Amino acid sequence: MAYIISDECVSCGACEAECPVSAISEGDGKYVIDADACVECGACAGVCPVGAPAAE
Repeated sequence: MAYIISDECVSCGACEAECPVSAISEGDGKYVIDADACVECGACAGVCPVGAPAAE
């Protein structure tokens, strides 16, 4: 299942820069992951300072 970004997101952008398939973009108040593009690699979760990205 694709990763999702929780409301814990602080909009730092670390996850967007780390995503190998560019599935992450800035949303309204937090970053969002395009579930159709996500390859479930976990790179975003590894760099997030607040642990916002998680497997759905």
